[in-house]
Amino acid sequence: MQRTRVKICGITRAKDAGAAVECGADALGFVFYPRSPRYLSLEQALGIQGSVPAFVSKVGLFVDAPAAEVEHVCARFKLDYLQFHGNEPAEYCEAFERPYLKAIRVKADMDLIAAVSPYKTAAALLLDTWHPQQAGGTGERFDWSALQVLPSGLPPLILAGGLDASNVREAITQVRPYAVDVSSGVEESPGLKSASKIGEFINEVNSV
Repeated sequence: MQRTRVKICGITRAKDAGAAVECGADALGFVFYPRSPRYLSLEQALGIQGSVPAFVSKVGLFVDAPAAEVEHVCARFKLDYLQFHGNEPAEYCEAFERPYLKAIRVKADMDLIAAVSPYKTAAALLLDTWHPQQAGGTGERFDWSALQVLPSGLPPLILAGGLDASNVREAITQVRPYAVDVSSGVEESPGLKSASKIGEFINEVNSV
C-alpha cells in the first residue's frame, strides 16, 4: 500500500514550518487569501521560505484571486504548486502553466462527478468541506461516503476537512486518499500551529 502523504496548511510562522518539516510533512500550504485567519502577506511568506528545505513542496493557496495577483506572488515566492480553493474554472487554473491542485468543497446532494470532471489536468483534487462563509479551514468534516461515486482515472485525491489525530486513521482506511491535508486540526489557535499536534497527526498517518 502506498504511503499517504501529508500537507500541513495555513503556515504563518517559520517555527511552524520547521516543526512540520521535522515531523515529516511532505508539503506546506501558504494562504494568500486576505479573508482567512491564516492569511500571510507575500513579505511574511518570503521570511518563512528559507525554513523549507529541498523535497518539501510549497503550495500557495488562492481563492478567486485576480490572475495578476497570482502572477505577482509566483514571481517572488518559489511555489511548487498552486492551490485554487474558490470557483475557478479549469481554464483559469491552467493559465499559469504551473502544477495546480483544485479544491472541491463537498456538500450534501451535490453532483460531485460534474464538479470534478473539468479538472482533469490538475496535479491533484483536494476534497474539502463546503461552508457558506469559509473557503476551507472550517474544522468540519463532510460525509466521506459521498466520494464512493467518483470514477477511476481522476487525478490523485487529497482529503481535507475536519481532520485531526483522532480521526485521520479512519479517514485513510475509508477513503484511501493519495494525501491528507490538515490545518485547524493541528493548531493552538487559528494560524498558530502546535508542534505536538503536528507530530501526533503525522505519526497517526504513518501508522495506518
